[in-house]
Amino acid sequence: MPPVEIDRVLAPLDGSEESLTAAEYALAIADRYDADLHALHVLAESVARDIRAGDADETAVAENTEEFMTAVRDLAGDHDVPFSYSEAYGFLPDRLSHHPGSVILDAADEVAADFLVVPREPVSGDPEEVLGKAAEYVLMYASQPVLSV
Repeated sequence: MPPVEIDRVLAPLDGSEESLTAAEYALAIADRYDADLHALHVLAESVARDIRAGDADETAVAENTEEFMTAVRDLAGDHDVPFSYSEAYGFLPDRLSHHPGSVILDAADEVAADFLVVPREPVSGDPEEVLGKAAEYVLMYASQPVLSV
């Protein structure tokens, strides 16, 4: 059997401690397979809604994203893993098919990810826990191997 070939790992993250843990797992896999890591920062529904309505301070949102991604970038440097990231709205009120799970799978295709690591956060009803709801969807529909942590 040929060895598993992984060139790019995708880690959808939302800025939570659970997603930082998922990033650590994603980095370990990328390091093991000499792959790149692409982190996808998925914005919560409330943040996306406020930005679209003009009620959010987009500079503050960008600074929060950059701060979190700097922490992930530092971890990547510790592993000597090439790192990139992008940002996406987890929800769009005018497109029902646009939800965190579909956003993650679309991003996986766009960046040609060979492996996904998703945080499986407890679904507590907190609207800011955007990835907890997406993990099951990604596990069911991803065409790539998925590790849920």
